[in-house]
Amino acid sequence: MLNPKGLLKFLPTIGILVFIGIYIYASKLYPGGSLADINSAGFDWLNNHWCNLMRENGLNGVQNQARPVAIAGITILCASMIIFFFQFADHFEKSRNWKIIIRISGTLGMLSASFIFTKYHDIMTTILSVFGTLVIIGMLRALHKNQLTVLMVMGVFCMIIVGLNNFFYYNENLTQYSPIVQKTAFLLILSWTVCLNLTINKNVLKQWL
Repeated sequence: MLNPKGLLKFLPTIGILVFIGIYIYASKLYPGGSLADINSAGFDWLNNHWCNLMRENGLNGVQNQARPVAIAGITILCASMIIFFFQFADHFEKSRNWKIIIRISGTLGMLSASFIFTKYHDIMTTILSVFGTLVIIGMLRALHKNQLTVLMVMGVFCMIIVGLNNFFYYNENLTQYSPIVQKTAFLLILSWTVCLNLTINKNVLKQWL
């Protein structure tokens, strides 16, 4: 039987699912303009970045109705991820120092991500990448010590895709491929997070099933 207290343990997964729903809804409100065609109509899943949804105007210059929705979505996602990092540190990590590193790096990374809609976008994404890499290293260490090989391998792929995302984004010759790499990174990292959240709370799941 479901109970509110048990359900709270799955807030990271719930938040991710809500974010995905908001992402899709916001994409339908985006007026248009992409890297491939500044005059295109609507959100192009192959050529628009997620952050385009948070611009005051679409790349085509039309006022962006998706902005408040997208900002709400990223805020929900970042809050959910901060909860997750604390859950992860408490469940998997025994070292006090590494607990602190995971918690602080995860929190700072998500706080920077929540401000990528501002004029400091590039600075915030850089900060996110630095702290995101640090927290993933801490998580990989903990997963290795707990002999969770499959989840650790997923984490390695997450770290690689984060690196590729930055490489494509800041390389003028590859920027056109950056939106699809970004979405791949989103999909992989969020899937990994859901798997970890379910693993952490597997005993709660067993009680419900």
